Amino acid sequence: MITQNKWKQLRILMQQLNIAESDLVEKFIIGSGHGGQKLQKTASCVYLKHIPTGLEIKCQKSRMREENRFHARRRLIEKMEEQLFEKKSEHQQEIEKIRRQKRRRSRRSKLKMLADKKQHADIKKLRKAPKAED
Repeated sequence: MITQNKWKQLRILMQQLNIAESDLVEKFIIGSGHGGQKLQKTASCVYLKHIPTGLEIKCQKSRMREENRFHARRRLIEKMEEQLFEKKSEHQQEIEKIRRQKRRRSRRSKLKMLADKKQHADIKKLRKAPKAED
């Protein structure tokens, strides 16, 4: 449940970015995906379009229409901030972090990493207790 206080904060942010409710086209679409028969019967997915910039948002984060309206507006604000201030949102930063983690290592860094591992293994071998000879 989204409180009235959060809605007020959202409206303040919208005013700061000069986003008027009259500039928004809002449609409700029948949802898809997981959620069962109830989801496919109700139009809880929110489609927002900001006419002056042409930004389009489609949100189906929850099964409740009011929550989706709130989340769609928040995403619109994030996208506007990205465009205006050339600032990357937290979501975009997470995507880039995952992309960097999955990126294949260069041949040189891979060889260096393997050499470091080999050196560490050699050091660990020296830690073993000496074998007793009969």
